Parts: sequence; structure tokens; C-alpha cells
Amino acid sequence: MRPEEYDAFTLNPADYIIRRFLPRNWGAFSPLSGLGSFSSFQGIAYQAMAMASMPDFRPMLEAISEASQAMVEWQSVVTECSRATQAMGYPSTEGGMALSPFDTIADLLRGTRGSSMDMYRQPEKLLEATDRIVHLTLQSVLENAGRFRSPFVFIPMHKGDDNFMSGPQFEKFYWPPFRKLLLGLIEEGLIPSMVVDGTYNRRLDFIKDLPRASVVWTFEKTDMALAKKVLGGHACMAGNVTGSLLYTGTPEDVKKYCRWLIDTCAPGGGYILSMGVTVDKVSPANLQAIIETAKEYGVYGR
Repeated sequence: MRPEEYDAFTLNPADYIIRRFLPRNWGAFSPLSGLGSFSSFQGIAYQAMAMASMPDFRPMLEAISEASQAMVEWQSVVTECSRATQAMGYPSTEGGMALSPFDTIADLLRGTRGSSMDMYRQPEKLLEATDRIVHLTLQSVLENAGRFRSPFVFIPMHKGDDNFMSGPQFEKFYWPPFRKLLLGLIEEGLIPSMVVDGTYNRRLDFIKDLPRASVVWTFEKTDMALAKKVLGGHACMAGNVTGSLLYTGTPEDVKKYCRWLIDTCAPGGGYILSMGVTVDKVSPANLQAIIETAKEYGVYGR
């Protein structure tokens, strides 16, 4: 998204995405750039008929059909795995998905550099867009909530890290619209489950400002002793078995660190032993070490 396009996005996000954003970023959607505005009911009906009659749209529709078939094949495998794990007695945590409003801008539309510049050059436009995204995201999640067997809403978090923006910037641009989204999800009986990339040592007092026992925070590199001190008894925490440990450590190293996490975070409840990141190509023995430590040592009431 270009810096001068905030008004177009805020006024009509769907029209902007269809006619400007998609054609610019994915070649298969290039015919959409020739369409007129979708901003009126008459326009929507006319554009739908125009698309059906234009030969340039046939390759686009064929590409969509091919991609959707690949998606169906992938989803069938995921569904099979989910059914198998549920049959073994493990509850599903695969519910809906959302992004924080600022991350929606920074990850998907303006990029890291663009969103950084916008905090200085056009802060009011940025704030207006994040407020618009709150309502769009909440509507999308709620409309799809019935499709899932789990109340969890997975929310990966990226740009709120201690090292990306200052405290005042977090307080102004990141947290207020995100808190509004979280409260909206909680009020609907859903459980926001955040995976916090990077470090949140300076954000803990902010993120505590939510109803007690309403969310799950999975931390990657955050100081877990500090997190327990601030969030203990208030919010559920998970993590932070790090990717670096799983890649470079031994099973004994992993078990030692997992025991420290349990000793530090488990007292009083509210802790889930887990990885703080997604990993690949690591030693299966290191992953097994997490499970073994949880079974051998992660027992409340000892």
C-alpha cells in the first residue's frame, strides 16, 4: 500500500483491496485493476457481469481454481491430523485467526519500513486505519467462529516487540486498537491466544490490562520470571522453549531448561510448557525431551 492510499483503504477496504492492492501484488489478479468502483450496489452488480464477459478474466479464474484445489488438498491433510489427535483425547486449539490492527498494516499492507515512517509522517491516518481494522477483524472472526471446534483465536504478534517501537509508540499506535479487538473477542466468549514474537519485557504492564483469565500469552524471548511476576494469577502464559536451544542444545539441555520454566512459571497454575516459536529440521530427541519433562516433572501438587 502506498503512503497516499490510506483514505482509499479506510473509506472502502474491500474496494481498495480488490482494485488496487491485489492487482499490484499478484500478477494473476491484474485484470481487476481495470474495473470501476465497487463503492455502490449498482457498481457491484455491474462489475460482476463485466468480469464474467471479459476474456482477460478467464486466466485469473483458472488460477484461482487451481490454487483452491491445492488448498483443499492441504486442508484435507490438516483435517485428518486434527481428527486423529482429537480421537486420542487431545482438545483442539485450532480455532479462528486474527492479527493486531497495527500488524495488519505493517505485515500485509505498508510493510515494516512504511509503517515505521507513517508513525512519524502521518500518525492520524495510521490511527484511523487501525481503528477501522478493529471492526473489520472482529466481524471476520465472529462470522467464521462457528466453523471451528475451538474457542481459541490464534493471533501471531510481530511489530509490538520491545526492539521495534518505543514505549510511547506502543502505547499510542499498537496497544489501544489491539486491546479493543481483544475485548471484543472476549465479550463474544472467544479466547485470544497470542504468540508474541521477540521480547515483551517492557510491555507486560500494558498487556495485563485485560479481564482476568481471559487470554493466553505464548512468549518467545520474554523474561519468563518477570512475566510470571507481572501476569501470574491474572493471565495464562506459555513458552518459551527457544528455537536456538532446540537447534543447538542436547536433550539434557532442553530438559534442564524446561524444568527451570516449570519451577519458575508453574506455581499457582496458569502456565503451559511449550515452544515459543515454530521450528523445523531440529532433532526429534529435543522435541521428545519437552514432552518427557512435562510428563515427569510438570505435575501440580508435588
